[in-house]
Amino acid sequence: MTNSPTKIAPSILAADFTRLREQIAAAERAGADWIHIDVMDGQFVPNITMGPFIVEAVRRITQLPLDVHLMIIEPDHLLKPFADAGASRITVHWETCPHLHRTLSAIKALGCKTGVAINPHTPVEFLRDILPEVDLILIMTVNPGFGGQSFIETTLAKIRQARRMISESGRQIEIQVDGGINELTVKRVVEAGASVLVVGTAVFSDSFSVQQGFDALRASLAQ
Repeated sequence: MTNSPTKIAPSILAADFTRLREQIAAAERAGADWIHIDVMDGQFVPNITMGPFIVEAVRRITQLPLDVHLMIIEPDHLLKPFADAGASRITVHWETCPHLHRTLSAIKALGCKTGVAINPHTPVEFLRDILPEVDLILIMTVNPGFGGQSFIETTLAKIRQARRMISESGRQIEIQVDGGINELTVKRVVEAGASVLVVGTAVFSDSFSVQQGFDALRASLAQ
């Protein structure tokens, strides 16, 4: 889907790690725009996942941009390790960054694009003053921490609000959505204003191929 204004960023959290190279290659062939890497610390969220060494390994097997989502407390001390490992974009959570401007400035200084994520309960309005420093807003459409959760319907209004706020700012800022994105929800989030879709179990599954997962998303968007 690389020729579409809507970008697809498959999350390797849902991939089979015994076949990671194969699954990333399949996602590339199917038209992935970015590779999404979910980093969890077991403190901000209940799960523990990948560190810089995974980003470095993925960087060696794909040329796609690596979209690193830090679901961790006190992310500042890990920004450089992730940038050095090959991150193209680093997204931090509003909820974990008391000095958000400084954190985003540090990400920029490392040569990466900046992103800010908000949980389903966090008001979009909290991001207004930081928009000049942001390349991407990530609206969590589930509570962060685990893959395979159901989409939270009330987040559609947050996507629309973020789109209006960005339009008022005059800046070109991506709106990314993460959680419960599949053939049943994909068109609604795009219509609400999302431009980057993080997809996990919708494309990485034992029940169908990666290509079939992408095809189902395309078919839903085309309806």
